[in-house]
Amino acid sequence: MKHVVDFMLSAFGLIVLLPVITILAVLVRLTSSGPAFFRQLRVGQNGRSFLLLKFRTMVVLQDAEKGSFEVGSSARVTRIGRVLRKTKLDELPQLWNVLKGDMALVGPRPEVRKWVDAYPDHWGRILTVRPGITDPGAIEFRNEEDILGAQSDPEVYYQKVILPRKLNLYEEYVQTRSFWGDLGILLRTFWVVMVR
Repeated sequence: MKHVVDFMLSAFGLIVLLPVITILAVLVRLTSSGPAFFRQLRVGQNGRSFLLLKFRTMVVLQDAEKGSFEVGSSARVTRIGRVLRKTKLDELPQLWNVLKGDMALVGPRPEVRKWVDAYPDHWGRILTVRPGITDPGAIEFRNEEDILGAQSDPEVYYQKVILPRKLNLYEEYVQTRSFWGDLGILLRTFWVVMVR
């Protein structure tokens, strides 16, 4: 049932938001060199890798699609990229991932293989469900880039502090997920991104 609802809502969202997505794609292309969309291998349900889509918000870096992850680094973020990240509009293309069945609207955020391999036991339990566009961790760490940017060693802080907290939230979500719970997370996400 969840998959059917996700499919219908993502299809509806892509149709309704097509003009917005088109305009944003053009803006990304016009304001910096490179493709409009950024693709990166992430780990999905049952450990299966898939290509996650986002609007490109950074200057193109070789091998980024293979999973390199510069935690806390904003040096390569473009001007339009800053706006897209702040408003979370860079995540809109993931509606296509939901339509394809790689992701859900709500579920644990997918990680690159490096961070899945760092905590295999936790991810083994978490990846029994499809990853999502939003989840309680995405809400709690709405300003994750700012937090990481303030650390002397962002990568260590991410691995030792932020990621363990996210994993706890992910596991709690997997154990307690429900239709009404997902609806609440979607509404809270909208509130955090659009209102606060």
